[in-house]
Amino acid sequence: MPLEEPARLAQELASHGYTADREAITLLAGADNPAEALLLAVEATPEDALKLTAADVHDALETRSPAAPGDDSDHGRRDPISSDENRETDDDHAPAAKAAKRAASGAKTSVESSTDEGSAPSTEPSTGDDPSVSTGTTMSKPAIDRGDVPVETKGSASGRSADPALRSLEIGNNMTGRSTGTGEYGDFVTTFRDRYKRLAGKLRGRINHRNATALEASPGGGDAGMVGMVSDIRSTTSGHWLIELEDTTGVFPCLVMKDKAIAGLVDELLYDEVIAVDGTLSDDGSIMFVDDLYFPDVPRTYEPSTADRHVQAALISDVHVGSQEFMADAWNRFTDWLHTEDAANIEYLLIAGDMVEGVGVYPDQDEELDIIDIFDQYERFSEYLKQVPGDIEIVMIPGNHDAVRLAEPQPGFDEELRDIMTAHDARIVSNPAVVTIEGVSILMYHGVSLDEVIAELPEEKANYDEPHKAMYQLLKKRHVAPQFGSHTRLAPEEKDYLVMDEVPDVFHTGHVHKLGWGKYRNVLAVNSGCWQAQTDFQKSVNIDPDAGFAPVLDLDTLDMTVHKFS
Repeated sequence: MPLEEPARLAQELASHGYTADREAITLLAGADNPAEALLLAVEATPEDALKLTAADVHDALETRSPAAPGDDSDHGRRDPISSDENRETDDDHAPAAKAAKRAASGAKTSVESSTDEGSAPSTEPSTGDDPSVSTGTTMSKPAIDRGDVPVETKGSASGRSADPALRSLEIGNNMTGRSTGTGEYGDFVTTFRDRYKRLAGKLRGRINHRNATALEASPGGGDAGMVGMVSDIRSTTSGHWLIELEDTTGVFPCLVMKDKAIAGLVDELLYDEVIAVDGTLSDDGSIMFVDDLYFPDVPRTYEPSTADRHVQAALISDVHVGSQEFMADAWNRFTDWLHTEDAANIEYLLIAGDMVEGVGVYPDQDEELDIIDIFDQYERFSEYLKQVPGDIEIVMIPGNHDAVRLAEPQPGFDEELRDIMTAHDARIVSNPAVVTIEGVSILMYHGVSLDEVIAELPEEKANYDEPHKAMYQLLKKRHVAPQFGSHTRLAPEEKDYLVMDEVPDVFHTGHVHKLGWGKYRNVLAVNSGCWQAQTDFQKSVNIDPDAGFAPVLDLDTLDMTVHKFS
C-alpha cells in the first residue's frame, strides 16, 4: 500500500479525537474502502475509549456496514475537553472550523525577526558580552505582534503530508525501570565516583594531573595539576579564594589569588562539580597556587549535527493541566495551528515536564486547583493531547509537578499513568533523557537545578529573565544538576544519569516558566516557557511567567522560530 495511506488514516483519526495502534492502522489501510472502514471503526468504538485497537477494527468491519450517504450520525465524535453543557457541534470540532472560530475571536500569530543571542519575550533581543554565544542562527522575538491576523487553517488533519518512513527517533540515557539506588550511604559514594570518573576523563588531558595523595607526598615546589570535585569554597581574610578539591584518594587545597585573571571563574563554581586546576606547589607542598582553572565544557570547535531533510520539532514545557490558571484557549490555538499549512513540517513534539499541576507541590496549592484529583488531571491532559495531529511523534519527560519521585533522575511515569496517557502512543521517558531525532541530539531536562544555579551565581551569569544563561553554566559543567544537598533533590544510582557524556546539539529545559534561548559554543539552549498564567503563589515569589509560546526548531538548519498563542 502507499506509505501515505497509513499516515493519512492516523491523521484522520486524530481529527475525530482518537489514536490507534499500528495493527489497527494496517487493517484500516488494507480495507477495500479505507475511508468507510475508518468511519465504521470510530462509530463502533466505546465512548470512553481513547485508542482504536486491532480488535475494534475487526469487530467493526465484521458486524457493521458503511454509513449510508447523507447519514448525519456523529460517528462517535465527541469533545473530550468541554463539559456536557458546553459541548460544541460536530462541525465545530473540525480543525479548520475550530481554528476559524478562534481566529475570529482574536487568535493571533506573531511576526518574528532575527536575533543571534538569547532572547527573553520582549521587543528587544537580550544582549550581553558573552563571547561564546554563536551567531548566524535565525530566531524570533515573540512579543512583536501583527495584530488580528487569522490563523491559516487546513480542511482537516489529513492534509498533512508527513512520511513516517523518513523518521528516525532514538532515546538515550533513559533510566526508567533501571533504578538501583536504595538511599544507603554506599549508593551515594557509587554515584559520586561514577560522576568523577566520567568527567575527570574529559579534563585529564589538559593538565599534568596528580592525585591528592601524590600531591601531599610531593616535596614541594614545581608545577602541579589536579582534577577534583569541589568540596569546599571559602574566601581568606586577604580576599583570596581557597578551593578544596577531592578525588578518589583524598582532598587537597588550592588557592586562587584575587588578582589572577581566573578569579572571576570562582563565582561560577558550585559544590560537587568536577574541575581541573593547574599551577605550582608551595615550597612545603601543602597547597597549590592556581594559575588556570578548567571546566569539562563544550569544545570550542564543536559542530552540531543536522537532519538531511526539512523537518521541524516543537519544544514546549510546563502545561500544568489541572491548575485554575492553565491557559486552555492558548493551548487550543496552538493545537489548531498544528493542523495548518504553516505547521505542516512539524513532525515531533517534545514536552519537557510538568504535564499537570499536581497536588501538594507548594503551600495552599489546593486553593488554586481546577482539578483536585491527580489522576483526573492526567485524564484531562491526555484529552488535550488528543488535539495534536495524530501523525506527530510525541516525547515526554516528567517534572517536579508530575506524579513521580521528586529526586533526580526521575523515571518516566508508572504503568497506571501510562495507561491514562495513551494518546498518540507518546514516548514517556526519564528526566533527563537524550532524544536523537533524525541525527540531531536533544538533551531534555525539566530544569529544577536552574533555580539553584540562578540563586548561587552572579546575576549577570544566571538569572530568570535570561534562563538560557543558566543553561550555559550547566553545559560548561557538563552536568545538569551538579550541587548535592541544597534545593535540588538528587537520588543515588550506580550511574550518574545527570552527566552530559556527549555534547548535545540542542539543550531543552522548562521549569522556570520563562522563555529564553541562545547559543553556547554552537549548542542551542532553549527554555520554552509554560502554558500557565500567573498563580497567586507565583505572585508571592515574584514570578512573571512567559506563557503560551511554542518554539519551533528546524532540524535541518537548527534555526528556531517562536510562535505566540496567548
